[in-house]
Amino acid sequence: MIISEQVAFVTGANRGFGRHLTLELLSRGAKVYAGARNPETIDIPGVTPVKLDITNPQEVAAAAILAKDVTILINNAGSSTGASLLDDDVEKIHLEFDTHFFGTLSMVRTFAPILEKNGGGSILNVLSALSWFSSGTVGAYSAAKAAEWALTNDLRLNLYPHNIRVAGLHVGFMETDMTNSLEVPKSNPADIAKIAVDGIESGSFEIIADDDSRKIQSGLAGGVPALYPYLS
Repeated sequence: MIISEQVAFVTGANRGFGRHLTLELLSRGAKVYAGARNPETIDIPGVTPVKLDITNPQEVAAAAILAKDVTILINNAGSSTGASLLDDDVEKIHLEFDTHFFGTLSMVRTFAPILEKNGGGSILNVLSALSWFSSGTVGAYSAAKAAEWALTNDLRLNLYPHNIRVAGLHVGFMETDMTNSLEVPKSNPADIAKIAVDGIESGSFEIIADDDSRKIQSGLAGGVPALYPYLS
């Protein structure tokens, strides 16, 4: 895939990692639709702002009517309530799943026929190292991301015969508004955006963007003792 010949749609494009993805795509010559709940906050010259809440079916449908030429869909929009599965409001847990699982699914179900009609293309779901690992503190987020990983695996198989490649991006903490309060090592989102777009361009099905994600992935085969050695 030659990025300069593509038309991309990025959700959650107004800030954080989505903004860096949008800038990276633009720098490579792609046409970009930038989706955001508040499109007036998008300040990137050269993009087409689109009002989009991925949990709102009407706004998803309207976005598809506008962006009929899309060949790359990047599902980046997310939420982070910090909710515990045991102690916090169930509404917060629903929000995590409505965004990461059902919202992502809604975008794919709506845009996959467009990609196929345009000759095929790529879908990138922005996942997380926490889709493979729970820290014990943000259970709702980890569970929703794990569900989105399973979603990605299933969609990859079902859309491949339609000439649509579905990739998952696994990454740990990045330097964004969402992680400002965390005193942990963080990646530069501009660097991760480059890795992500490189992965789309090369046709990768799985993009492991940092050392934390690689370490957790390597521990999956070892099961609970490898991932949570303090349990006995």
